[in-house]
Amino acid sequence: MNFIENERPEKSPYVQLLTLGLYAIAGLIMTYVVGLAGLYLWYGEMIDANWLTPGDPKFIVVSRTLISLQQLGLFLLPAILLAWGEKAKATVFYDFKRTKIDLLILVVLMMVVSMPVLEWITQWNQQMVLPEFLKPMEQWMKAKEDEAMATTLEILKMKNIGDYLMNIALIALLPAIAEELMFRGAIQRSFGRMFQNPHLVIWLTAFIFSAIHVQFYGFLPRLLLGAAFGYIYFWSKSLWYSIFAHFLNNAYAVSAAWYMQKNNIPLSESDKTTWFQWYGYLISAVLTFLIFRYFKNKSTTDGKQLDKSI
Repeated sequence: MNFIENERPEKSPYVQLLTLGLYAIAGLIMTYVVGLAGLYLWYGEMIDANWLTPGDPKFIVVSRTLISLQQLGLFLLPAILLAWGEKAKATVFYDFKRTKIDLLILVVLMMVVSMPVLEWITQWNQQMVLPEFLKPMEQWMKAKEDEAMATTLEILKMKNIGDYLMNIALIALLPAIAEELMFRGAIQRSFGRMFQNPHLVIWLTAFIFSAIHVQFYGFLPRLLLGAAFGYIYFWSKSLWYSIFAHFLNNAYAVSAAWYMQKNNIPLSESDKTTWFQWYGYLISAVLTFLIFRYFKNKSTTDGKQLDKSI
């Protein structure tokens, strides 16, 4: 008689994605209910539509609360529950392997040198014009973009260091952990079990990552960032590096907004300013490619050496 329990097989990736979607819907509903209940207890009245309008005294608190709960319910909890459903620790299921300082430095260099070329792509994306027969869609997209921009600018208004640290936590740290767990950890991992081509897996995940933000005039730079995070995770076999890269990208935006306000520069001017000549963007693109290539070779070599030592 065999008294050794066989290893439990992992569920089909199709079932995992379906389960993940159901968890996300349930988590979003649950966290919004909790959020609305919490806001009611805090203010002593039901949430008013005006509270979601930039300029309202309650806007910042309400927006930060709902955005944070969205990160928890839509991204973080579903990813954790998926691992739990597979009877595995999230740190093992999603490959939270120990980081190495040289790879972390390379991630920092990647994010720094890629900023100019991402700026150029962002400006190019914002000049997008749809054909005449799609003008109603274009007007809707611009309205959604303006609405998102107004919300972002309001949240990024920081009066003191406490506001800055709050935004670092809610805009940089929380999304970096929650979104990377969901997209690179859960979705990319499941797609990786469905398709043999890693490039297809990474770019498909990046497309979903960018589309779900529903910001059409920032779709391309977010798509490229999603792909970059995906390749970092795929090559390093550790989610820590993509979380770190995601955090650096978001923390830079918060820090830049803080710097602009300290120097009386309007936040609305940030996307209208060109900082480099054309050759600066070219140099940025070349350096980004070279550092990514070195990161790939370095992480792959380190992985093979680790396998041999085991």
